[in-house]
Amino acid sequence: MAAKVDRELISALAALLTENNLTEIEWSEGDRRLRVVRTPAPMVAMGAPIMQAPASIAAPAGGAPAAAAEYTKDHPGAVTSPMVGTVYFSPEPGAKPFIAEGQEVRQGQTLLIVEAMKTMNPIPSPRGGTVRRIVVKDAAPVEFGQLLMIIE
Repeated sequence: MAAKVDRELISALAALLTENNLTEIEWSEGDRRLRVVRTPAPMVAMGAPIMQAPASIAAPAGGAPAAAAEYTKDHPGAVTSPMVGTVYFSPEPGAKPFIAEGQEVRQGQTLLIVEAMKTMNPIPSPRGGTVRRIVVKDAAPVEFGQLLMIIE
């Protein structure tokens, strides 16, 4: 039996792609899984393509020191985003952030929140240690698997 297409969900995911300037988004619930991908139109000016810098050499987000560029999601202390969404450092605007660089954290402690489809998802620390570097900016869009911080 063919699965019924949820056009409303697809439209909502497509809107999130555009709103957050993402190229793909994935959603799953139980055994249902949906992936929406868009290919951005090439940028053209005066008939010639405009070259974009690869994300890997972009300046670190959130005013983090340039040393943040040395960290990748392959680092043993990397904490990556488990979903596409918007990252928030505190439980509500104006509230104290969950963590700060140099702070000791314990396994399971909330590090930040990723909002996805109007749902606030607390991201727990996968291990105890010290927050060495936060490489995302508060209220910034993040993609699945994107490096958020390093805990050593």
